[in-house]
This record gives sequence, C-alpha cells and structure tokens, in this order.
Amino acid sequence: MSSIQVQLPDGSVREVASGTTPLAIAESISPRLAQASVVARIRPLQAAAVTAVSTEGSESSMYGTEDPHAERLVDLTTPLEEDVALQLLTERDADALKVLRHSAAHVMATAVTELFPETKLGHGPATDAGFFYDFWRPTPFTPEDLKLIEGRMAEVTARDEKFVRELEPREEGLEQFKTGNDFMKVHFVEKFTKPGDEISLYRNGKFVDFCRGPHVPSTGRVKAFKVMSLSGAYWLGDEKNAQLQRIYGTAFFSKKDLDEYLERIEDAKRRDHRRLGKELELFTVSDEVGAGLPLWLPKGATIRRLLEEYILGLEREMGYEHVYTPSLAKVDLYVRSGHWEHYHEDMFPPMDLKTEQLVLRPMNCPHHILIYESKLRSYRDLPVRLAELGTMYRYERSGVLSGLSRVRSMTLNDAHIFCTPDQIKEEFSSVMKLVERAYRDLGITKYSYRLSLRDPANKEKYVDNDAMWELGERELREALDSLGLQYRESIGDAAFYGPKLDIQLADVMGHEETYSTVQVDFHLPSQFELKYTAADGTQPRPVMIHRAIVSTMERMVSYLIELYAGAFPLWLAPVQAGLVPISERHLAYAKKVQQRLQNAGLRVEVDGRNEKMNAKIREFTLQKIPYVLVMGDKEESSEAVSVRTRGKGDQGSMPLEEFVARTQEIVTKRAMEL
Repeated sequence: MSSIQVQLPDGSVREVASGTTPLAIAESISPRLAQASVVARIRPLQAAAVTAVSTEGSESSMYGTEDPHAERLVDLTTPLEEDVALQLLTERDADALKVLRHSAAHVMATAVTELFPETKLGHGPATDAGFFYDFWRPTPFTPEDLKLIEGRMAEVTARDEKFVRELEPREEGLEQFKTGNDFMKVHFVEKFTKPGDEISLYRNGKFVDFCRGPHVPSTGRVKAFKVMSLSGAYWLGDEKNAQLQRIYGTAFFSKKDLDEYLERIEDAKRRDHRRLGKELELFTVSDEVGAGLPLWLPKGATIRRLLEEYILGLEREMGYEHVYTPSLAKVDLYVRSGHWEHYHEDMFPPMDLKTEQLVLRPMNCPHHILIYESKLRSYRDLPVRLAELGTMYRYERSGVLSGLSRVRSMTLNDAHIFCTPDQIKEEFSSVMKLVERAYRDLGITKYSYRLSLRDPANKEKYVDNDAMWELGERELREALDSLGLQYRESIGDAAFYGPKLDIQLADVMGHEETYSTVQVDFHLPSQFELKYTAADGTQPRPVMIHRAIVSTMERMVSYLIELYAGAFPLWLAPVQAGLVPISERHLAYAKKVQQRLQNAGLRVEVDGRNEKMNAKIREFTLQKIPYVLVMGDKEESSEAVSVRTRGKGDQGSMPLEEFVARTQEIVTKRAMEL
C-alpha cells in the first residue's frame, strides 16, 4: 500500500497509508483531540498556488465542483489520497460553527420531510446568524408547525445518525430527483455538474440530500439549536416562479452560546430604532409620502440638527469650506462622471423636460467637481476641501427599505478634497483624525477598518485602468500603514472609480455596515480634465479624496438610537430635562425654572397637566429623558429642584444654579455619563 505525507500545523510531518482519514490521524495524536474534532481543513502540499475557499453558505459553495488544488474543508472520514497539510478544527474555530449550522439545516430538512412528506427541498446554507432551508409545500407552514419541526429535530439529533457522503453517477441522481418531482434539486444538479460527473450526496438515516458538504460527524453533534422564523421566498428570486417557504434557524455548539445569542436578539428588539423611533416620537413613515421617505418629527429633527451642527463645526475647524448644490442635474453630468454607466440601475428614472433630461443625484461628487473647476486653481490653493450636507436619492428596492437605516432619500455628511499627489497621506491622516474624534464624541467604540479593493476580473463594474487602480491601492495601503491602522482587505467592494477605506460599525448582533469612508480617486479628475497650475508652470491633474465622516444623517441617527437604546447622552437628547410641578400651584415656579434652563441653552419640557406627580415622572422616564426635575413648596422657597437622574433615580434636592452649571459642563464636554 502506498503512503502519503501529512503536514500538521506545528510543521511536523507524518507518513501514513494512502486512504487514512483525518479522524484516524486525530486518534493517533490523542483520543481527546479525535473527540473534539469537528471537521478538517486540507491543502495539497504540491499545489503551486492555493486558493482559500469560503465556507459561507451559497449555492456554489454547497453544490459546486471542488477545486482539487484549493484549500478546503472535508469530513473527518474523508480518505486522504495525496500529500496534504492538515488542520483539525474544533468547536473553537469559526469555520467549524458554519459546518455545524449547515448540518443543522440538514437536520431541519430531515424533520420537515418526516413530518410533511409532500415537501420538496430547495437549498439550506449556513449564514452568519445561523441557517435556513427553502421548501416548497402546497400548504403554508404555521407557527405550530415550526414547534413540531423543532421537536422532531430534537428526535433526529437524539438518534445520532452519521452523516455519510455518497457519490453517485450524475444521470442516476438526476433520474431519481426527476422521478420524485424534486424540481429544485434537478435544477441544482444540472447547474453545478456536467454529464459524466459523479454527484455528491449526504445521507443521515433515511434522509438524502444533494450536497457537497462537509458535515459534522453525526446529527448528535447538533445539540443547541432553535427554529427562529418563517418567510416567503420565490424560487430563483423570480416572482413569476413558485412561492417557497424559508424557515430560519440557528445552532451553536453549546446551550450557553445559544442562550447568549437569543438574549442578544431580545436586546436587539429592545434597541430596534424603528420601534424606538415610534415610541420616542422621533420619526414616522407614511404611505402617502412613499416607502423609504421618512418624516422627521420634532424630537428626531432636533437630534439630526445637533448632529449636523456638530459635524459642520468640526469641519470648519479642519479647514473645510461648505457649499450648497442642487439635488438634481442633467443626465449628461452623470454620463460624463461615469455614474450613469456604472450606477444607473440604482438611480431614479430621468425626468424628461423636452429640452433636457434631469435626474435626482445619487452622488454629490460631480457637483463639487464643477465648483472646483469654476475658477483657475494654483498649487498654492491646494488642498481645496469642499463639504456639504448633500441630499442624494437612490432607488433602493422596497424589500431592503428599513426605517432610517435604508432609505431612498438621504443626506450625506460629504466632502471632497482636491490635492496634489504628495498631499494625499497628510490629508488622509487628517480625515482619520476627524473620524476618530467624531466617534469618540458620539460614544462609538466598536468599529473596524476595511480596505475595499476592486475585483480585477470584473471589467463591467470597475473602470478598466490597471495602472490607476494599482496607484490608488498603493497610496491607500501606504497611508494606512503609516498610521499603524489594522485593517482587512475585501476584494470587490471598491467604488467603481477607485479603492476606499470603509469604517465598519457593528450592531448588537455583530452585523457590520459601512458608515464612514475615505476614497482616493484618480479617475474623476481625469474624466473632468481637472487641473491646477504647478510651481513650474505645468498643469497637472489634482487627486480627489472622497470622504464621509458620520455617514448619512438617516443612517447615523438610526445607529445612535440603537447604540444608546434611545437613552441619548445629554448633549444629543432632544429633551434634556422634564419639569414636574407637584401641584397646580407650583406650575408658575416650574415655568420660571423652564425659562432659566432655556436661557442656559438647555432643552426642557414642563408637564403642567392635572395629573398625579408619579404619573408625570413615569411619562418622562418612559421617554428616556436624562433628568426629571420635581418641584414643590420646598424647592420653590429655596430656588432649588429635586433631581431624578436617568438610570440612577432620586438624587435629592439641588440649588437651581448648581444644576444649570453641572448640566452645561456635561453638555460642553459631550460626556456620555450624566
């Protein structure tokens, strides 16, 4: 029998018989390691170039043909037939959790087909939050059905059925799926395999599914799971096709991890900006206005105004000049900039005025470019920093619209810096200082940096200019490295005209979104033939730096609502103090206190209703107002207020002037704590 070499993570090499499994190697190292192992990662040692394969649950990763020269995950029972580097993954590895969730999807499909045999199977990938499986069934599932499915899943895991990979000739597999009228499986086999191939099937007990794998050793490893929800999904995403039912679930290696995840979900529900926006009277939506077009109510508008004033002040300190530009322009402008070619599907249709076609702008940069070229520029003028709270419009599909976080009309804290090439790093550094200052003042502590690069193979999405891209990417990397920032690279997330640094913020569930961005652009200055007069009299092109510090007002306010769970720090709170006169005769003093606080620049409300004191206090507390000031005879006679602080309760009586001084200091410092 021939032998192969297996290289372990510590660099040691073992010589084993060809056909030895990762599980056997684990057992030879340690029985405890064998028991803890979930899946194996292998890489052929002789491969000249290795491509890492994502385990994220897409159709191609579930069904596609494996690249024999790629690093990949395999079952512990996979025979090793060539020299490989081997890593045994345990529950501590992120990729192992994705494999577990994929196996949990099979457990759920097993339960569904046992309970409802008429069901046809779609696909069931792992996701960042868990897994889902698409089903076709003539009768809709009900919440009671979901409980039954979860109960049957527990039975399937208790049976501890082994996940076994079986290979079958493609034509035999196709015939079986066609005979069973499994139209979705037929589609996947035909899409991801070709005549003469063998197809990969996974069996646990009597359940069989077309799947590339890998899986955990047995259903018994799927211990902590939860069926979460049900939604509709069209087959192949086409509303003309059959309506499928998508069941979502999640799974973890331990009940503790599952319980913590479920608690985070409850916390996310409590923080949901859509719910809090309604309860705290911050914004509303109306079908008469249209989807994705929220209406800012007075309290929400106050938060937005404070955020706008804050960032405008910071920008003035940093040498930015603020401009105003219109929300629409001729289509020709966006044809010239390249937005029409690369972005028109996300723009609203043009308005035909017979003499010209106007379109709502999706970006502010072409307008700022025209301001730059409105007069001759010298190298002495550079950098030119133009900033605007620019309102933009994007045709977001109705299915993704959500409160303030995904809208069709948005106002971006936008700016464009026109500079010489040797000014790029200094300007980039200044932008990053501005980002960090803003995040500190807003109480944002959890963020990461993503260097978004083009996909060189995608000539349609990105401007086809290799030299320009290489220059832009090199400049950004050097700027990041000079600041000592830790970042990860992401292929395919660049803007169509250049690479960018995205600052990613995570919500309570760990989902990341881009809020701030810095882009180095050599393309648009060329498109618009921008120039400046250099010291030697030549007229080179400037470089553009696109940057947004606090995102759009809509998205940032939605993030802050959820970050603070509606309990805004004092400087951002729409109402900073609620005044509660104990009885009607104390209303006059409450009005006097209100006037004093307003003169000090504070935002206050008086509850003068003929209600009991505790009811008024409770109402202000539910509104998450930082301070509730109660006043009766004692307070009136001594020019004082009785202070109740959010989260701390009754703080006792305090001279009014002392309260004013303390609150003004907290506002000035933009302190997070009261």
